Amino acid sequence: MPILAGACLLAAMAWVYLLTGHGGYWRTDQRLPDGSPDPERWPSVAAVVPARNEAAILPVTLPSLLAQDYPGTFSVVLVDDGSTDGTGPVATGLGGGPGRPLRVVAGSPLRPGWAGKVWAMAQGAEAAGTCDFLLFTDADISYPPGALTALVRAAEAGRRALVSQMALLRADTRWEQVIVPAFVYFFAQLYPFRRVNRPESRTAAAAGGCMLVRREVLAAAGGLERIKDARIDDVALGRLLKRPPVRARCWLGFTSDVRSRRPYPRLAGLWDMVARSAYTQLRYSPVLLAATVLGLVWLYLVPPAGAIAGLAGLAAGVGRPAGWCAAAGLAGWAIMAATYLPVLRLYRLSPLRAPGLPLIALLYAAMTVDSARRHHAGRGGEWKGRTIGAGRGSG
Repeated sequence: MPILAGACLLAAMAWVYLLTGHGGYWRTDQRLPDGSPDPERWPSVAAVVPARNEAAILPVTLPSLLAQDYPGTFSVVLVDDGSTDGTGPVATGLGGGPGRPLRVVAGSPLRPGWAGKVWAMAQGAEAAGTCDFLLFTDADISYPPGALTALVRAAEAGRRALVSQMALLRADTRWEQVIVPAFVYFFAQLYPFRRVNRPESRTAAAAGGCMLVRREVLAAAGGLERIKDARIDDVALGRLLKRPPVRARCWLGFTSDVRSRRPYPRLAGLWDMVARSAYTQLRYSPVLLAATVLGLVWLYLVPPAGAIAGLAGLAAGVGRPAGWCAAAGLAGWAIMAATYLPVLRLYRLSPLRAPGLPLIALLYAAMTVDSARRHHAGRGGEWKGRTIGAGRGSG
């Protein structure tokens, strides 16, 4: 009991730090600023959409991008990345009509040394021609009217090279409601958005579903070729732009309007989503894998285990060690649950889910271990029939 009480006390202290000193990662208040003035001249924007076997989702999402009422010059380039389901013809059919400047590009075979998505992004950027901004967006993302205008306004007003929004992921099914909010929570814990948005901070990241990039700054940083083998392209792009040689201003925030429409009706799909890149994030390191799993167990599982064991000990008359164990465990568990509440509110889910975060963390630990297993089995990063070999993680 004394050992468990000590572990609970240390975990509770860690949660106090995370609550008060870790960049406010748990808050969801980083939103596009209201009231930014319109620029004197609206810059030209080209949206680049890498699409691999996305014929089913494009009719739900692509029209919302094509219908953006942007005051400046706007075009869309969709790169059909070796699809076998008719993605190209479906996109071409959706792009017909006046005011819908869509170009569908047949992607060329993957070049050695390039990650598939980054290679598709590079082809789309080249096909876009001359423009001031590139909007890198995923095929499953839908946009409300005025979304692009708001992104450009924020970029121009803040002289930012990158403005990225974490699209609201779908959370309709039971498993989506369990896994998806925690995915956002853990991402923000790794890359606190407030720190990303401070020019003096070294923390850099972006959300790949919606990234507006100033093209001249991207070129000055060396272009997408600098991150050609990055498996986590959004974080790599954020680091490329925020660090030398350009040290550009970047911004990452939450939104409830830009949405991912990709469904994950079963746990298997969500498991694949996490396991596809978890070991990549750990740079394929067994040491980092072990440290991460042990850290998850200590930070998320020890507090509730200590609380339960301590309360049971008090009921059995064990005395002071049980009291310390129960108090520290309950304190850590309560702070942990409190930090999860804002993300649950963002997804309009019951706050009663918050105490269950330890069990979700256990699931994520299992997904991370499975990610390593897949990598060593030669199936790391598998996505729609393409297996991605080892490369850089996030830049």
